Amino acid sequence: MSEQNEQLVRDFFAALSSGDLEQVRPLFHPEAIWQVMPKNIPGEGIHRGRDYICDEFLAPVRGLFEPGDPKVIVDTCIGKGNIVACETRGVGKLLNGKVYDNIYAWFFEIRDGKVFHLREYMDSLYVTTLV
Repeated sequence: MSEQNEQLVRDFFAALSSGDLEQVRPLFHPEAIWQVMPKNIPGEGIHRGRDYICDEFLAPVRGLFEPGDPKVIVDTCIGKGNIVACETRGVGKLLNGKVYDNIYAWFFEIRDGKVFHLREYMDSLYVTTLV
């Protein structure tokens, strides 16, 4: 089970890196929750529902970047049961011309073979210097 869940998360990051949110959408549980843990950054807070996450949260955040960016590079991915933890880097270029290169930690809860709840941690001070 843990290996399948780790693969789901790796597939999630690959789809997210593609920039095509229609590749991301089916990986979410219909009642998914995306929780951006830092405060005072674009997209902060709790986002509920697969369609809301893709259309109202991810689309505007991705809209800050050049098309196809940012890319997610997975450095570490560890699963136990229905929980997967990852360390990643987000790299790309913002529409304002600035280079983006941030570090992340993620905790995923998998339910019914889909991403149900994810918690996203990042260097929020770095984000505020770019946007």
